[in-house]
Amino acid sequence: MKLKKLFLFIFFTLFLSACQTVTTKIDETTEQEKKELSKWLNKPESDLKSFFGQPDKVEFLKTRNRNYVYITEKYQIKCERKFEINPKNMVVGFSSKNCF
Repeated sequence: MKLKKLFLFIFFTLFLSACQTVTTKIDETTEQEKKELSKWLNKPESDLKSFFGQPDKVEFLKTRNRNYVYITEKYQIKCERKFEINPKNMVVGFSSKNCF
């Protein structure tokens, strides 16, 4: 009986540490993505388009700004990057979902 409890304890300890490792890796990747996309802030729209190409979608906002949406797929997971462009054609914001 004690051997069974010891085995379960070791199993759950390893399982929880594996989950923590995955969470840490996701957090690191998300932070790296944020760092890369923040380099585009205050850059002209033309630079963004020459790097990423034409956006997959353009969303017009009530603020007169617009979002350029770029969608890619990796491992059957859709990555969506949005860049907010102001009327002066400068990048003023960004967001990223499922990109790693």
